[in-house]
Formats: sequence, C-alpha cells, structure tokens
Amino acid sequence: MDYIYIIVAQTGTKPARFFRFLTKKPYNHVSLSGSADLSQMYSFCRTYRPFILPATFNREIVGKGTLGQFDFIPCEIYRIKVTPVQKAEYDRLIQHFTDNRKVYSYNVLGLVPLYLNKNWERDKNFVCSQFVAYIMERIGIPLEKPFSLYTPNDFRNFPGAVLYYAGELNCFHDEITSQPEFLFPRTFST
Repeated sequence: MDYIYIIVAQTGTKPARFFRFLTKKPYNHVSLSGSADLSQMYSFCRTYRPFILPATFNREIVGKGTLGQFDFIPCEIYRIKVTPVQKAEYDRLIQHFTDNRKVYSYNVLGLVPLYLNKNWERDKNFVCSQFVAYIMERIGIPLEKPFSLYTPNDFRNFPGAVLYYAGELNCFHDEITSQPEFLFPRTFST
C-alpha cells in the first residue's frame, strides 16, 4: 500500500503567529512527504532560517532550519492512500521541483487573493497550501476547489485523508528515529 503524508503545523515564526492571528486557525503551514518517517518532507517556505525571503520549494528537515528553531511545533499528520501510479507521479513531480527549484518562488502576491478567497493562479509561484493542492491535483486526487484557494486548514478535512498523528512534530520525529516499529500505519494521538 502506498501513502502520501500531509503535515499541517504551527511554527513560532513571526509570520506564522501573524497568520494565526489573522485566520484564527490552529495551523499555518502545510508540507508533503512520501514517507511516514518524514525524511522526504517538502513545501514552499523560507530558504534561510533568519530571513523570510527568499522563499521557494524546499526540503524540510525536522530539527533543522526553521523547524529546528522551535522546541514545540503542534502538528497533525494525515495520510492519503494512493495507487502505485499516483505515487510514481508524486515522486516524479517532487523530483521536477527539486531539479528546477530556482525557477519557482513563494507566492507573496498570492497571499492577498487567497485571504480574500479569490482564485489567482500564478505560474511557478506557490504558497505552501497551493503547492500541496497542486501536487494532489496533478497526481489525480480530485480537489473540491481550485488549488490556488487551498489553505493549510483545508487539509485537515481533505477527502480521503486519515489522521495518522496529532501532537508535537519533534516528539513524532524522536519516536520514529528511536523506534522503527513506530512506523506501521495507524491512527493515534499524543
């Protein structure tokens, strides 16, 4: 059985706290992983920890970079069952973004239309939630609205997504690195 994992999280960065205040939602960031241990986790986010910009497609590593600057990162991890063909397409798209990351950038201008619920797709520009929705659509998972209108909170009720973990991201990471048996598919909360 193949799965893709959606990670919604709340970091403590100033922009994250601002978006949380503005949206009144518990999570402000979303990432994708093709593996349950989150060793291959990707999103559109800042490239260098101390600076908001530049931001683009990046591999995120729990405990390093922006994620490494916070001891407590509330999160929910969802898994979506995919076919082998969908998983192969996911891997191909992630490789495409990895190989071409310099032509992509964070959709700063798209934040206002997104907040106003106005569809505005920009070529090669994504916020984290637009990227995740775009990948889902491209691998054949139907969306309920245009990918440019997705927010991190939308993935908490994404069709076909099953809650895999709810708790703190660093604790999850510590458990999976110290106990490989922790990685069997199951739904649980801490």
